[in-house]
Amino acid sequence: MPAASRSASSAQTRGRPAASTLGGMGVLREVLEADLPVFYEHERDPEASAMAAFPSRDRDAFMAHWARTLANDSALTWTIVCDGEVGGNIGCWEADGRKLVGYWIGREFWGRGLATEALAELVDIVDARPLQAEVVTTNVASIRVLEKCGFAQVDSHVGADGIEELVLELR
Repeated sequence: MPAASRSASSAQTRGRPAASTLGGMGVLREVLEADLPVFYEHERDPEASAMAAFPSRDRDAFMAHWARTLANDSALTWTIVCDGEVGGNIGCWEADGRKLVGYWIGREFWGRGLATEALAELVDIVDARPLQAEVVTTNVASIRVLEKCGFAQVDSHVGADGIEELVLELR
């Protein structure tokens, strides 16, 4: 996930996120180097890659991306944990003056409410508003996750690659 900005209050919770707003103990923890190969396998999944309209990278490019992200002190990134296993990752970053959020859930964890719980937890931790997310129009599940967490569509666009995306925002 690209570099992220964080406020002073959320910086204090980076390694110890607050309990989820959906109840329970929370699903976010710091990213460990040992998580990266799992994240890589999640991204390589052809069905997940197609759903997100995001091409998987080769291993070296993937690991270089995460090395830059983890070295960036302003990055907000977490591992999403489910039943003691790495279920995915989530983060918040700044791009073009906007605060963006994004997440990737391993397919074996789909349909469990994990993305919703992780995003709700992130929204509790990150004070900055508005937060935005860009999602391909065909990724109905991700659009629903964002809506459950209070995001609403504010725009749409077609990228240079011809893929139509919605922009959802949390104020």
